[in-house]
Amino acid sequence: MTDLLRIEGISKSYPGVKANDDVSFTIGAGRIHALLGENGAGKSTLVKMIYGLVRPDNGRMEMRGAPYQPSEPRAARGMGVAMVFQHFSLFNALSVAENVALGMDNPPAMRDLARRIREVSEGYGLPLDPTRIVGDLSAGERQRIEILRCLLQDPKLLIMDEPTSVLTPQEVMILFGTLRQLAAEGTSILYISHKLEEIRSLCGDATILRHGKVVGSCNPRATSARAMAELMVGATLRAPARGASTPGKAALEVSDLTLPATHPFGTTLRGINMTVRQGEVFGIGGVAGNGQDELLLALSGEVRSAAGAVRVLGKPVGDRDVNSRRRAGLVTAPEERLGHAAVPEMSLTENALLSGAVRKGLARRGFIDWNAAQGWAAEIIAAFDVRTRGTATPAGALSGGNLQKFVIGREILQKPAVIIVNQPTWGVDAAAAAFIRQALLDLAAEGAAVVVISQDIDEILEIADSFAALNEGRLSPPRPVAGLTLDQIGLMLGGAHGTQPAEPDALHSAHLASEQEDPHVPT
Repeated sequence: MTDLLRIEGISKSYPGVKANDDVSFTIGAGRIHALLGENGAGKSTLVKMIYGLVRPDNGRMEMRGAPYQPSEPRAARGMGVAMVFQHFSLFNALSVAENVALGMDNPPAMRDLARRIREVSEGYGLPLDPTRIVGDLSAGERQRIEILRCLLQDPKLLIMDEPTSVLTPQEVMILFGTLRQLAAEGTSILYISHKLEEIRSLCGDATILRHGKVVGSCNPRATSARAMAELMVGATLRAPARGASTPGKAALEVSDLTLPATHPFGTTLRGINMTVRQGEVFGIGGVAGNGQDELLLALSGEVRSAAGAVRVLGKPVGDRDVNSRRRAGLVTAPEERLGHAAVPEMSLTENALLSGAVRKGLARRGFIDWNAAQGWAAEIIAAFDVRTRGTATPAGALSGGNLQKFVIGREILQKPAVIIVNQPTWGVDAAAAAFIRQALLDLAAEGAAVVVISQDIDEILEIADSFAALNEGRLSPPRPVAGLTLDQIGLMLGGAHGTQPAEPDALHSAHLASEQEDPHVPT
């Protein structure tokens, strides 16, 4: 096997932390290579050095046998390295072609670019209309733009960071087909994901990082997801378990909730109806941009509705503000960690106060009890194993996974009657995800109604009792999770709520077929 990229002894330190410590591994030409590790393991720092965003302190890299040390992303792109980031960098008001041009160093004339977009996107099974306005596209179509930007550069190495987090199962299969086609044509792919079953299906090689060091490598096809996860965290993992419980009375009732979009590219909520009982975990799936954020805003009280549109333990709260709903027993955790769930510049004590002041009694008669607030923050940190120097640490200084544990823990420990979480384990490692899911199950076992809004279908299937799909602001009738197939869920996510699949679980069959391919063939 010919090596495309060789990394030898790469190290990078920041004040108080060694992000990468003597990292060495190789990426073969035409191979799909997974880079695995828990949050804070050093994956992001490593790929930033490969892409020229960060300079290493020590070590060396070689590209096709020649020294490789890009001083900036433009230099990396010139050497054939492209990267699809986890967060989209697109302008909603511009067209597909205009967004692609902005991401190119030397874009051609717009007419020629539009022709190339059609040719390349259709050639790789990712068709795009270059004239479409980005704000009108689905999350999957937006991701195609990011991938297309890279493909137009004819990359030799494509780095992908959590590429399936906003895709339906059908879109995941399309993406995997594209990546396999690229690999067959000789492009190497460095693939970062916390979805280990996807890694097993797609990747032929894997390098595992822990605390900045390489702790192992494996063939994912011959290694179980559990074994890879345990190698990542250095400990035995236990799957979330739920004790027996009987659903109680209705804790959250939503009746004909209809609200206009709050911004030009938002989604209007259309006649949302749902009932969640005490002790029940209610899963809501949907591709990004179908009303998840708007639904959370309406349920949290950040956007108000008719009084009877939302009821908590029978009490109408639709016209009440956030604090009134918290007093009634309803708490929420939004998807956006920094800026919505937490203020980056504020300390963990201050961020704990923002959410817990009402239910924890941290402010009385206009005065803040800072000792109590600090104690409350310390309680969250200890209970949810938040890796931080202390309660004075700014929220923005935490890794994504640790901040997520803090945000979710802050709400769970308030012992609410109803908790609504959007993307509770987005971007966190296997151990943190299992911990968060178990905490939600434990809360339901204590009698709380739990609503999990997630784009991770495996997550919903693992912990939810009921499932409903959100599509273009409409919520499907709920169905028991037991017995649902991926194909049925995919159809529901696409809006075909009453449609039954013609064949049993085609996606699962495709997954099994991919695992039976010759592991020695580049995949």
